[in-house]
Amino acid sequence: MISYGATDIGRRRKINQDALFFSDKPVGCFPNLYIVADGMGGHKAGDKASSYAVSRFVELAKTTEKTMPLMVMEKLICQVNKEVYQMSESQEEYAGMGTTFVAATVIGSTVYVMNIGDSRLYYFGEQLKQVTMDHSLVEELVRAGELDREKSRNHPQKNIITRAVGVTQTVEPDYFMLELSEKEEILLCSDGLSNMVEDERLEEILAAVDDIKEAVEMCIDEALFYGGSDNIAVIIARCDNGR
Repeated sequence: MISYGATDIGRRRKINQDALFFSDKPVGCFPNLYIVADGMGGHKAGDKASSYAVSRFVELAKTTEKTMPLMVMEKLICQVNKEVYQMSESQEEYAGMGTTFVAATVIGSTVYVMNIGDSRLYYFGEQLKQVTMDHSLVEELVRAGELDREKSRNHPQKNIITRAVGVTQTVEPDYFMLELSEKEEILLCSDGLSNMVEDERLEEILAAVDDIKEAVEMCIDEALFYGGSDNIAVIIARCDNGR
C-alpha cells in the first residue's frame, strides 16, 4: 500500500477538530492502518475527542496480538470509547465531547473497515463507490424513504449524528469488507469533504490524477473552493503490490 493524508481547518472554523493517521507499515497487529476522526463538542472538546481517539487507538493497536482484524478493531474502539466517555463525564471542559471514527486496514487483497458516525470510506476502481453508511439523522430518513437523497445534501439537520465515539458508555460500529486490486484505491474523509464536494467530482479527481499526494490536495482545494464550511480531512491509499 502507498498512501497520503492531510487535513485543513477550512474557511469558517477557528479550530481544527479533524484528526487522521495513516501508515503503510505495520502498526502492531495491523500491516497498515488508516484512520479519520471528526470531533464534536465545545471549543476544546471536539479537538480533544478526535485527537485522543486516534492516538489512543494507534497506541493500543501496537500492543495487541494478531487475531481477526475486525475483532481487534471492535476491542480497541470499545476501550477508546470508554476512555473518551469517562473524560467527558469527569472533566467539565470536555463535557459532551465525541467523535466520528472510520478506520481501515488492508490484508492481502481484503480491506477491513470500521465506521462510527458520518466520516466515510470510499472505494475507487473504475468508479467511486461509498462503502460506509453515515450514522446521521438525515441518512436514516433517506433509508426510511422519508427524505429524497437529492434533497439530503442541504438538509438543515444534516450534521445531526446518531452514533459517535465517547457520547455513551457503549459504542456500536458498523463493519465492512471489500476486495482491492492492484492500483485501486480507498479514500477516507470527514464530512468537510463529502458535504462540500459531489461524489462525481471526487471520482473525476481520482481518475485524472495519478499522484496520491496531488489528489489529496486537489480534494481539499475543491472543498475550500465550494465554501470550506467545515474542517477537512482526507486520506487516499492505493493498492501497490510492488512495495
